[in-house]
Amino acid sequence: MVGMTRFVAPLPTRDGLSPSHLHLPAGQWPSLLAFLVEYFPHVAAAVWHARLTAGLVVDDQGVPYRPDSAYIAHQRIWYYREVVHEVPVPFAAPVLFRDERLVVADKPHLLAAVPAGHYVRETLLTRLRLELDMPALTPLHRLDRETAGVMLFCTRPEDRGRYQTLFQRHEVRKEYEAIAPFCAGLALPLIRRSRLEERGDSFLMEEVDGEPNSETCVELIERHGDLARYRLMPSSGKKHQLRAHLAALGIGIRGDRWYPQLLPERAADDFSAPLQLLARSIAFIDPFDGRERQFSSGRSLSWPAG
Repeated sequence: MVGMTRFVAPLPTRDGLSPSHLHLPAGQWPSLLAFLVEYFPHVAAAVWHARLTAGLVVDDQGVPYRPDSAYIAHQRIWYYREVVHEVPVPFAAPVLFRDERLVVADKPHLLAAVPAGHYVRETLLTRLRLELDMPALTPLHRLDRETAGVMLFCTRPEDRGRYQTLFQRHEVRKEYEAIAPFCAGLALPLIRRSRLEERGDSFLMEEVDGEPNSETCVELIERHGDLARYRLMPSSGKKHQLRAHLAALGIGIRGDRWYPQLLPERAADDFSAPLQLLARSIAFIDPFDGRERQFSSGRSLSWPAG
């Protein structure tokens, strides 16, 4: 998110959801409708026809396209993403703190942070926008859907940049907890430094040769039989960093369906055995008033029954 170009959306937030945009690629199609049907094969042609008829697909100036609109490459279209049916996530996401600039929430496991992929309405961002009546609320960082814990949001677009600068400069102190196998041969505490890159054949990350671009401090909190609870303190924020680092150390996080081995995707209504990774706390110096800010999750991780 940091450093991404942001556009002024010509459509308002609707039911807690911001409109999506797409830059039309080079190519020729008989119409915009024909392109949309081919580009989004999981969305029925009748759905796109209905959206275009209702004026719900527009250009940068907010001018609606019609079902017979020509395809013009390199233009940008705006539209609302919709999922026909989303399984409700049956976990609360309490607000830990709120003032004129910040909202801090305690995200549960298996609730997506922001709309993406199969999750549009069942996300923390959408919930908060609706519950707090804050359509302009935006996240300051991300957590995986599988990860629970503290997540920060900014209430006003004009304040967002100064908070995000803290993340860019690594001035935000984050502490996580994880339950994973206990390894007697692993000398702790330790610092894992490596170069993480996305694999060419999937969305997963892997350690490769080269200059390290990720760093995590790993400490043992307590042992529980063959398992242990670890404190993880990343000083960088690479995608899937904690999951990849612990898997590389031979102590993959309990409940992880991606690392060290990619397992079949769980059913949409399966909320059992979540990833035992928790964003325990986050701390920083507020750039607006110089106060020390620290927020902690009220959640706990689960040891296996028995």
